[in-house]
Amino acid sequence: MLAVAHELFYWQGIRAIGVDRIAAEAGIAPTTLYRLFASKDDLIAAYVERAHEAYREWFRSALDRGGDDPRERVLALFDEQNAMLQPEVCRGCPFLMVLTEFPDGTTASHQQAVRMKQWVHDQFAVLAKDLTSDNPDRLATHLTLIFEGAYASVQALGIDGPANQARALVETLL
Repeated sequence: MLAVAHELFYWQGIRAIGVDRIAAEAGIAPTTLYRLFASKDDLIAAYVERAHEAYREWFRSALDRGGDDPRERVLALFDEQNAMLQPEVCRGCPFLMVLTEFPDGTTASHQQAVRMKQWVHDQFAVLAKDLTSDNPDRLATHLTLIFEGAYASVQALGIDGPANQARALVETLL
């Protein structure tokens, strides 16, 4: 059911999709869905948590493709991001979508999305320290900005737009 919710929420929008549609496409009764999740908000929070776990796994795996060298790890991440940003598999960042659809900072889904964005920045902070940069905080911020900017621009400007330059920009920065 969460896989169905993910597909629908990600590709069509969270607010645009009702619980009845998720239940129908998952092949369950809406009452069954409500036994598992007390409200749509609870279902959304579970969707965001599931996406967070998958994203962390993807992120770490992408870094591992770079081996032990910190510079190669960062570049491998941006290579993997470019592959992930292809239009047939990517509509943009699901966490940015959550922040857009749920601007109220008190909602669980908004808070989870913010935690995810902080986690990404924290990962870049670790990488920047590993790179023995003169200013690791600034480098982490720059890497985060490039990474997030690729997600933000790809939907409107396509993969051949600014997002396609992320790795080259990172190479220059490093």
